Amino acid sequence: MNDITPVDADEYTVPVAGGGLAVTRWGDGPGAPVLAVHGITANGHSFARVAAALAVRGGPALHAPDLRGRGASGGLPGPHGLAVHVDDLIAVLDHLGVERTVLVGHSMGAFVSCLAAVRHPDRIAGLLLVDGGHGLPVPPGTDIDTVLGPAMARLRMTFDSPDDYRAFWRRHPAFAGRWNAWADGHVMRDLTGEAPGLRSSCDEAAVRVDGAQVLADEETLGAVHRLPVPALLLWAARGLMDEAPGLYTPERLAGLPASVSALELPDDNHYTPLFSSTAVLVAEQIHTLVQETVQVQGQL
Repeated sequence: MNDITPVDADEYTVPVAGGGLAVTRWGDGPGAPVLAVHGITANGHSFARVAAALAVRGGPALHAPDLRGRGASGGLPGPHGLAVHVDDLIAVLDHLGVERTVLVGHSMGAFVSCLAAVRHPDRIAGLLLVDGGHGLPVPPGTDIDTVLGPAMARLRMTFDSPDDYRAFWRRHPAFAGRWNAWADGHVMRDLTGEAPGLRSSCDEAAVRVDGAQVLADEETLGAVHRLPVPALLLWAARGLMDEAPGLYTPERLAGLPASVSALELPDDNHYTPLFSSTAVLVAEQIHTLVQETVQVQGQL
């Protein structure tokens, strides 16, 4: 865990269409809580290290839903798609009685966050985007299987034990030599079922609908260009398979609107900013964004 001590978490359920959305809360700092939006086959516990670092700074509480079809929300039915995730996020804000706050989104969660800001400008004060949110052209025929590789393939696999599932992820190129307790906690959150038939909690149908929109949906891809709020994009130098370059380069980010600033994470790949020591930087940027947006508007 290095020098950051985990903070206690509690969970609650928010009524949404079709059932209850599971949300994890870390910290109890003053002010409106920040909502954290995870990636396409992840879960809310991917933000545990960021939440711990935010608590050290005395920042507001961090609330991270397991998005529909993932984690403890894996049983929620469709329809699926990023607009449904946006509706679920607004339901969380309504449940908490929060009028306006900051969103932090990783990967697909960054696209969801941008869409939420465009659809609900009165509820979202600012965005922190972590290696996502800015769509890029993809070759014809590209699908989510091509993009995610082993992370997608695992949705059709079963595992004999938790250790087998750990071993699967530790072999993933993005985590080779980078595994730690924070990554382990996130991965164990994803595991469901009974041994020897353990499996990922991710609903493959939900992942496919969401993935298709991240790759090709005009409203999703255009959201970052219509943002009504300030945003910062933290982009990783390496990609989903730890390859270089990653999803973004300075050239690929040249089309970002002026309202979105960008900062490189030179030591990270697509997966690791939330689990590595970079989580401290992510927490610092969340804290700054809250001070510059929500606090300025008198909401804290």
